[in-house]
Amino acid sequence: MIVDAHLDIGWNAISAGRGFLQPPAPGYLVSRSSLVAAEVGLVFATLYTAPARAGRAMRTRFVYENAHEANLMATAQVNYYHSCGLDFVGDRAGLAAYVQGWKKGKLAAILLMEGADPIETPAQLGAWTERGVRIIGPAWGKTRYSGGTGAPGGLTELGHQLLKAMRRKYVILDLSHMADEAVADAFALWRGPIMASHSNSRALVPGDRQLTDEAVAEIARRGGIVGVSFYGKHLRPSGRPTLLDVVKHIVHHARAAGGPEHVGIGSDLDGGFDARQAPIDDLARLKELPARLRLHFNRPQVEGIMGDNWLAFLERSLP
Repeated sequence: MIVDAHLDIGWNAISAGRGFLQPPAPGYLVSRSSLVAAEVGLVFATLYTAPARAGRAMRTRFVYENAHEANLMATAQVNYYHSCGLDFVGDRAGLAAYVQGWKKGKLAAILLMEGADPIETPAQLGAWTERGVRIIGPAWGKTRYSGGTGAPGGLTELGHQLLKAMRRKYVILDLSHMADEAVADAFALWRGPIMASHSNSRALVPGDRQLTDEAVAEIARRGGIVGVSFYGKHLRPSGRPTLLDVVKHIVHHARAAGGPEHVGIGSDLDGGFDARQAPIDDLARLKELPARLRLHFNRPQVEGIMGDNWLAFLERSLP
């Protein structure tokens, strides 16, 4: 079973009309049929909402001006996932049952909120966990909770409150998109399960969107996983990305983490970019990745990177 820890399925459907139950739109890669054909069995399906300031960059008018609008937009995505018949895995027992009964053609999801502005106040977190949210990344750009990509700053007071509420509700913390200062604040405050769903190596591609080796090492020390993004600008500074670039980031993260058991896939495919900015032109080409990884890792390690590492992390981290 392949596990992909970051797919903006709800956002793609509602903001861009790329329905999950239809074949992939021309120039795009992700649909239910393409995922199951590639033997992806578990995805981290996001609740991503775009702030108004990001509208032009994201080429969308589906943006929010305030937290209540973000709440409504994320709620619409939850409803969309239910309408697609996408099953959510919410606890360890459910995960174990799903993995034991999995066969080709089956697909389930963990619900991940990317950017926490839909949570109007930390006191509202329980309503979101009841809807199935099990992972939260407080930032995208700057949010009311955290500094983020292109917006330096630490956790706000509201962010501190949110992390405390997340710990009480057994929610996993996703560091992707958090600014360096916010990552440092999170390391100082957080004592729960931690991960980065889709973050590549800053040593290979400079910029605040990527993780430092030191941050990867600390995530690993805490038993977390880092997922490698397939977005071209995260994979190389310029030029068309290839699967070789994906392998380079996986190998680098594994060295920084002290072992490949702390690395997985978080492709972010179709998440605001099309196949021209991806290292593959068909999702079936995911099956080419293990052979390339075998040049650097043994077979169990490759199986870990392709999915088993995420499954082991969820087994430790879900309520």
